[in-house]
Amino acid sequence: MWQTGGAWLCKSFRDYYDFTGDKTVLEKAYPVLKGAVEFFLDALVPDPNNGHLVTCPSVSPENAHHPNASICAGPTMDSQILHDLFDTVILASEVADKDAAFRDVVKRTREKLPPMEVGAAGQLQEWQDDWDAIAPEKNHRHVSHLYGLYPSDQITPQTPELFAAARKSLEQRGDMATGWSLAWKINLWARLRDGDRAYTILRGLLTPGRTAPNLFDLHPPFQIDGNFGATSGVCEMLLQSHGGELHLLPALPSLWKNGTVSGLLARGGYEVGLNWADGKPTRITIKARQDGTCQVCYGNKSLKVTVKKGKTMTLNKPF
Repeated sequence: MWQTGGAWLCKSFRDYYDFTGDKTVLEKAYPVLKGAVEFFLDALVPDPNNGHLVTCPSVSPENAHHPNASICAGPTMDSQILHDLFDTVILASEVADKDAAFRDVVKRTREKLPPMEVGAAGQLQEWQDDWDAIAPEKNHRHVSHLYGLYPSDQITPQTPELFAAARKSLEQRGDMATGWSLAWKINLWARLRDGDRAYTILRGLLTPGRTAPNLFDLHPPFQIDGNFGATSGVCEMLLQSHGGELHLLPALPSLWKNGTVSGLLARGGYEVGLNWADGKPTRITIKARQDGTCQVCYGNKSLKVTVKKGKTMTLNKPF
């Protein structure tokens, strides 16, 4: 019944491009991306209440909005995933320099997707209707409607109303869940710039019943999602990269006052190393895959750095 799993998989092509700058991956993946979009151009239907184009029937994965009722039209996660898919196929079409007319159709369709809605309790609605408060499982392990916060970047501090609503939703879900769900929440709290909350959940994940003695994540049973997700969460606590900016220590836990990390990859084709003391960067290394400039940010401070392909730039006490 859930239609957008394949569309979500297409995000991997965009992520690879964003982190490497390798345009060939978009050119090779273009037939897959175009095929996914063509499916939804046929499958989306107008919502009779507002005219938005929605998936129907669909579900918000594994959750129910009423007792024994999960089928719905246009759950928030579907629209978020399709927004990313349409953005990616538009970019891939431009890179491949083909299908200009198709590209325009996708742009027009993207504008007809439903916007994210804030509910009466200040939360980000999981469904088009404000059903969150009456949903049977208030602490459901899935946080599907927060896809827009992570792994996507549709919700950021630059969208303050949605940012606050996402936080409200995450607070409502609570900190207890299965292993993979805890890993997702680590990433979500890191994106919300709350390092201490992310750290608390990380500690909860690394306990018996959540992590086996051999460090396998337990759903239970073993699911690799939790291992990969927790690792991603730690990276998100130390470095985030969106909109051409490298944000250093965006969600640093108060207990990690001093540290060193190397080999972090950032969007734009950068490999970043970082030393910090008393919670402040003391040394930064940036190795670039291509010539260009990047904006390096810490707190409300930033500086522009010019980089050369294959070279490593070192910044000592930059802030």
